[in-house]
Amino acid sequence: MAQLEQRAGSAQLRVADAITAFAGSMPFVYAHAVLFALWMLFMERSPWPTLTLVVSLEAIFLSTFVMIGQNRQSAFQRAKAEHDFVESELELKTNTELTRQIHVLTTELHRRLVAPPA
Repeated sequence: MAQLEQRAGSAQLRVADAITAFAGSMPFVYAHAVLFALWMLFMERSPWPTLTLVVSLEAIFLSTFVMIGQNRQSAFQRAKAEHDFVESELELKTNTELTRQIHVLTTELHRRLVAPPA
């Protein structure tokens, strides 16, 4: 929940989320296929130097957005692992204490019921 609140609180992270979500979708692929086809057919005549530059710059920015997403996912997984560890430790301590109490009660019950009368 804290991770989601942090994402929602930062305009930069919201923009990165929106770009990453769009860049990882089929409409993005279709739009680029149409845009590049039109560019190659109508904008430039020979080996498309401007198109090559535009595509290279776009690849640089998209890879940056992918890395931002991976870093945030990594941070989320670290926080989840830490939470899971703390919960697991708490459960282990609780189970250990319950086992000790059961042992004490069993020993006392055995002493009262099975021990020979004095």
